[in-house]
Amino acid sequence: MAFCQWLGGMKTHLFLALAFLFLAVPSFAAPQTVDVAVYVLNVGKFEVATGSYNVDFYLSMKCETACDPSNFEFANGRATSVDRLIDEPDEKFYRVQASLAENIDLKAYPFDAHSLSIVLEDKQHTVEDLVYRANDAYSGIDPAVTLVGWDLTGFSHHVEEHYYAPYDETYSRYAFDLGIRRIFLASILKAFLPVLFIVIAGLLALFIHEPDKLWTRLTVNTSSLIASVMFHLNVTSSIPPVGYLTFADKFMIATYVLMIVGLVSTVMMMRHAKAKDEAMLNKIYRYSLYGIPALTLVFYAGLFLLR
Repeated sequence: MAFCQWLGGMKTHLFLALAFLFLAVPSFAAPQTVDVAVYVLNVGKFEVATGSYNVDFYLSMKCETACDPSNFEFANGRATSVDRLIDEPDEKFYRVQASLAENIDLKAYPFDAHSLSIVLEDKQHTVEDLVYRANDAYSGIDPAVTLVGWDLTGFSHHVEEHYYAPYDETYSRYAFDLGIRRIFLASILKAFLPVLFIVIAGLLALFIHEPDKLWTRLTVNTSSLIASVMFHLNVTSSIPPVGYLTFADKFMIATYVLMIVGLVSTVMMMRHAKAKDEAMLNKIYRYSLYGIPALTLVFYAGLFLLR
């Protein structure tokens, strides 16, 4: 009898101990999954100088169970207008107008391409409570969307985790990237066709070799160099100052080198013409007549092949 009472007491204590452990150990519930989709309706003017742009789009947020993912914000800008069109326990649907910005890379200018991003994350819930998931079915770009001066190259979207070191917190982040690139033909016509005519004028001056007409050749060389500098300033005036060379800068530097080589050859010809050294005069004339055009082809072909 005493043994049974002892055994019963042990069972009671064991049950209480297990109950205490069950209550003391925190429960690890799975985070709420939210399917996010963006459908772009309109893209405002893209300011290359600041990297800013305005986007009008639909934002869909769906959960498997009842949830409230409405406490979101844009990591790369601010919403100027948010209209809630659907407000169900497991689905929120908005029409959003946002003013956003992106760090842009202009190394390939004027053949540059960029991604205009829409980046959102929850204001309060970390990845322990809420995670985003890209919804392909409802994401896209409306066929009527255009951006003056740019071609649309499609979109992509993904979800990543963003860690804030000062707060030791990690948030789920959804990013929708709208790809754009400059219109190739427009870039050629506006950025390189004028330079082509300047270079042609400088090359035509190479045919002048008579001693009494070298001043005309010098005038053409000098005018072509000055025109190149002025055009360079004009073609890069629409982009912000950057700490690296763009493709347009490299192209114009190559043009400067060619113009200076032509100018130097003219000055040397004038020097030998004054000294009555016709042999050296003709030699410099032949070298410049064939060498500078060949150098022009090598420079420009190399730039376009390596860009």
